[in-house]
Amino acid sequence: MTDTSPPDGNPQGPSGELRDDRYVGERDLTHWYTPVGRLLERFAHWLNGKLGPNATLIITLVVGMLIATILSIVVAQVYDSVTDKDGVAGLDEPLLDLAIGLRSPVANAAVTGYTDIAGPIGMPLIAVVGMLVLSIHRRSWTPVILILAAGGGSLLMTIAGKDLIARVRPDLADAVPPYEYSPSFPSGHSLNAVVIAGIIAYLLILRQHSVRARVLTTVIATVFALTVGISRVYLGHHWFTDVVAGWTLGALWLALVITAHRLYLSVRKRHEIDVGDARGVAP
Repeated sequence: MTDTSPPDGNPQGPSGELRDDRYVGERDLTHWYTPVGRLLERFAHWLNGKLGPNATLIITLVVGMLIATILSIVVAQVYDSVTDKDGVAGLDEPLLDLAIGLRSPVANAAVTGYTDIAGPIGMPLIAVVGMLVLSIHRRSWTPVILILAAGGGSLLMTIAGKDLIARVRPDLADAVPPYEYSPSFPSGHSLNAVVIAGIIAYLLILRQHSVRARVLTTVIATVFALTVGISRVYLGHHWFTDVVAGWTLGALWLALVITAHRLYLSVRKRHEIDVGDARGVAP
């Protein structure tokens, strides 16, 4: 297949985007190293033959959302086993006491402003801006699909976890206003910070050719997600276990979304090779 996209990496349709997204450094994202990965790739190719690559991506993400819901249920059940005096939950009270001892009016105001970045207004705004900027820059719907899927899944997991557990937040006397009254488990701020920052970082890394740039992007996204979670404990808005659950669910869902995109890249590559073979043109 003749490659008509320019050498600067600016995509010219699906083939250009496939080439630009396919590699992170020397790693080919369409190559699967594990038996499970190869099995998923074969299933994606079969689905692609029935429905096409775009439908394959969407169906994979829908299945991922179902898996995300199941993960929420599993984490909720695991949570029930660690809310006794022993286990991870044993850290909740001591860490809240530590946070209370570190507070000051200036720090409280600064941390409140920071945690609002990952709140119900700040995080959707970041997601929308990320979608617009990345989609316009790429001239592609891929960032829209991935960010919407990532955000939708994280919202679903947050709602499912809160409804299943209905855990009470720390006492208002131990919290910094403005107070929050929704169920505490899991921390939606922590979960959404991992997912939204993670998927935007992933989309950026796909087009970054410098190792330093990719490392910096990863570090910024990781530090943001971690510090948002810590801010929730500092403010007394969540228990530590709520934050850990948010980080865990967010990381699992982010991995599923990235896997779905890798499968999409794999079926696109196979599709273009097949088309090239049918035309008698080398890919």
